[in-house]
Amino acid sequence: MYTRNRIPDVLEFEKRLREGEDFWGWEIDQAYVDAVNRSFDDRSFDDAVSVLAYDGGAVVGRIDASLIASRFDGSKKAYLDWICVIKSYRHQGVAQQLLESLRQILKERHIDTLIALTAANEEAQRFYKSVPDSVMRDTGIWIDIK
Repeated sequence: MYTRNRIPDVLEFEKRLREGEDFWGWEIDQAYVDAVNRSFDDRSFDDAVSVLAYDGGAVVGRIDASLIASRFDGSKKAYLDWICVIKSYRHQGVAQQLLESLRQILKERHIDTLIALTAANEEAQRFYKSVPDSVMRDTGIWIDIK
C-alpha cells in the first residue's frame, strides 16, 4: 500500500517514468510534492486506494483507485484513476499483479465493480482489452470544473 513513508519511493518512480517517456502532463515540482503530502492528512482521501509494485527496493508500478458510493442505487463502486509501470517492466505481469491486488482489496470492501477510463495510447488499449472479466461499455468524458 502507498503510505506517507513511501512518498520518496513514489517520487523516484515518477522521475523514472519521465526518463523513459515524456508525455505525463504534470511536473514533479514542490507544489506536486506538497499536494501529495497533504493528501495523507485530508480525510477526503480516506477512500483512495493506492498499491505499489516494488523490485529491488524501488517502485516499478503503481495503481490508484477511488471508492464511489452512490445513492442512485445504493451501490459502491471504484474508479480506476491510474495504473502505470516503468517501461522496462511492462509485459512482465506487473500491471496484472497490481490490478489483481486492487481487485482483492475492493472485494474485501464489498465493492463489485471497478470503472476505468482507458488511456488513449495503443499500449494501454491492449492492456485494458486483455483484462479478464471486463467489457468496454461506455464512453468516458472529462468535464472541467471551473
